[in-house]
Amino acid sequence: MTVKKILKTLLIVLAVLLLLVVIWLVYMNNTPTVKSGYTDNIETGGSIEKTYLSYGSYETASVTVEAEKPMERYTVYYPSNLENGSQTYPVVLVTNGTGHRASKYAAMLERLASWGFIVVGNEDAASGTGKSASLTLEYILSENEDKNSRFYRKVDTENIGITGYSQGGAGAINAITAYENSRYFKTAVLLSPAQEAVAVENEYPYDSSAIHIPVLLLAGTSGWMETEYVLPLNQMEAMFDKISAPKLMARRTGAEHKTMMYLTDGYTTAWLMYQLQGDQEASKAFVGGNAEICNNPYYQDQKCQISEANE
Repeated sequence: MTVKKILKTLLIVLAVLLLLVVIWLVYMNNTPTVKSGYTDNIETGGSIEKTYLSYGSYETASVTVEAEKPMERYTVYYPSNLENGSQTYPVVLVTNGTGHRASKYAAMLERLASWGFIVVGNEDAASGTGKSASLTLEYILSENEDKNSRFYRKVDTENIGITGYSQGGAGAINAITAYENSRYFKTAVLLSPAQEAVAVENEYPYDSSAIHIPVLLLAGTSGWMETEYVLPLNQMEAMFDKISAPKLMARRTGAEHKTMMYLTDGYTTAWLMYQLQGDQEASKAFVGGNAEICNNPYYQDQKCQISEANE
């Protein structure tokens, strides 16, 4: 075989390999991180957790709109009867973990919306500074004032919450503490947020002592990321101790960091129902000596400091 033929063969092989890489990247880019029916395989240790892990009573609809970078686009799930009548709905913003985007876990947004929330996500895969969350909040608030929007006068501006996983947990802290519109947030759920040293190293530092709204802080106990990268127990307790607002923390026993994105959805939903909709049944998961999460066999290292509903 001549040199020319060898080079031609190598070029063909390289072209095929490149095509396969492109196909793989497109596939991965469009493969859901969390698939429909994801709650079916989550084990629960209490009746309240089980109830709020299921779908709520609202039928849902969604809309996607283009946005500036780094959001790229906003995805909003909401009760489908929102456009009929004058009822307002509480809002939950979702901040993405590193490399994640709302479009890849739409099943989570849809399920949460079925409990009567307007749920807003974006495509920012590096949300730690909280800037994209702040801009996303600005977007939904502006829609509430736009007579041409389906969300016109449908946003309950007194009841807005946020939840974030991993880097998104750090982003959620920044969103509720570091921006002019931080004052709109009423509560937050932080899911295995990146520890402070990691946040500083990656240029999205946060100040947990600045948190002034009720917070649910959850993490897992297993996996190398829990001990070496994300949120080991001593760092979690240090973060928790700095928070002066009503708060509760717990760790899902045996859970790895990557599963904390969705594994605690029962209590995440119950917390948001309690804080943003005044749901007294949901509050029983967190309030008082018999709080369900504090006696749930699937959780450990609980610190329960919520004593009254809607503190």
